[in-house]
Amino acid sequence: MISELFSPSVQHTLDIVGIFVFAISGALAAVRKNYDVFGMAVLAEVTALGGGIFRDLMIGAVPPAAFSDLGYFSTPLFATVLVFFLHPEVERINTTVNVFDAAGLGLFCVAGTVKAHDYGLGLVPSAALGLATAAGGGVLRDLLANEVPSLLRWDRDLYAVPAMVGSIMAALLIKFDALTGFTSGAAVVSAFVLRLCAMYFGWRAPRAWHRRSRATSEEEAQQAM
Repeated sequence: MISELFSPSVQHTLDIVGIFVFAISGALAAVRKNYDVFGMAVLAEVTALGGGIFRDLMIGAVPPAAFSDLGYFSTPLFATVLVFFLHPEVERINTTVNVFDAAGLGLFCVAGTVKAHDYGLGLVPSAALGLATAAGGGVLRDLLANEVPSLLRWDRDLYAVPAMVGSIMAALLIKFDALTGFTSGAAVVSAFVLRLCAMYFGWRAPRAWHRRSRATSEEEAQQAM
């Protein structure tokens, strides 16, 4: 289990760090949309906790951890305050924020898969909920910001795929009774490194073969000007 990798206190700290970084991205998205402080808080909370809440509701782990642990709920509020006053400075370290976001992605996709399986789900649904844990908050953030979710846009670096890799690895480790602290860590690191490579090299998922659509991405439109 993922809990074997770290002590409960360290695991809780890692969760808080991951939630904080996800919340930063949500609050920054609100700033770019010119939302007020309440809108910033909503996007921060949704981005940081939405995937975990969805998972917990699906597996019957109620109340969700986001509401039973004050630290989980209050961390996005702290991130909102930070971004409210210091958003220009936070924007300047956006690359660093993205690295921590990638680490949170790796941790949450594996932890979500394992928790779902612990509650009696099969391997495939567990992996799906692992993906939802890691990426679901970002989807809700984009929908609330009136944007097409990044996971559905080809002109965004791979995000869901690294989470899928980590979730599938965790599910396979469970299937073959090989889930240990070391192998769980390997799954986390695999998703993390794949996400970093996608950011660095600009990896994207392929579009339809021999695509004939006239629709262009923002990048293609700019190149055509």
